[in-house]
This record gives sequence, structure tokens and C-alpha cells, in this order.
Amino acid sequence: MRVLDGAVMVYDSVGGVQPQSETVWRQANKYKVPRLAFVNKMDRIGADFFRVRKMMIERLKANPVPIVIPIGAEDHFSGVVDLVRMKAILWDEASQGMNFSFEEIPAELRDSAQEWRENMIEAAAEASEELMEKYLNQVPLSEEEIVHGLR
Repeated sequence: MRVLDGAVMVYDSVGGVQPQSETVWRQANKYKVPRLAFVNKMDRIGADFFRVRKMMIERLKANPVPIVIPIGAEDHFSGVVDLVRMKAILWDEASQGMNFSFEEIPAELRDSAQEWRENMIEAAAEASEELMEKYLNQVPLSEEEIVHGLR
């Protein structure tokens, strides 16, 4: 772990945080390795992105900041909402997800997406005094500033 610049932690949307994930997370903490978490298998029976996020908080003592939220789950999983761009990314089922399009966020997810975006922006603003000052003065952060702050 000492030679890693970063790690991608992959969690099953059904099984969530597994004991081996906890071990790897502790080692990453020990060596201060930055991490990105990816929740996969959202099309499986029992998939629950938000349960996995809660498990990360409870079992890993992590502060996961979603940058996308799922559109549906299990048989109804159709894509994600990109919280940075505030666009829905929808996969084309006929191409088995190889093709996708950017669309407007479905009406039933707009409020939730806005709430998650606000949480993400607050987390990004905590990265620097400059961003925090803009945030506190209610100056919108650009997409570039959000991405930079989340790094």
C-alpha cells in the first residue's frame, strides 16, 4: 500500500462492505491512501446503493460523498444522476450499456439529486479556504472547482 497513489474500492450493491474490505480500508487509512468507492451490480436483486453507503459510514467510519446516485435499482436500474453536471446518464439496454446518453434528471429524482448535490458541494468546499469562502458567501462553485475540491 505504501506505493499507491490511490485506490478504487469496489462494493457489491447487494453484499455491501465485506470483512476483507474492512481490512483493506484500515490499511489504506494507515498509509493515508486516497480512495474512491464504486458500488457495482446495481441491477441485481436486493441492490441498494444507499444501504452500502450507510455500511461504509458504520463499519469503515468513512465519510462517503456520492458524486452520482442511481436511477432505480434491480430490474429498474437504468443509469445514474451525475451530481456534478446535474444530468441523468442513461444506458441503452439494447447495447447492454455500451451506449449512453445525457438527459434531464427524472422529475421524481430532482429534489433528492439537489440535496445530494448540496452535500457534495459542501464536502468539496471543505478542501480549501478559497472554496469554503465562496461556499459560505453563496457563490456557486464551478464544475472544475467541485472536482478539484473532491480530489
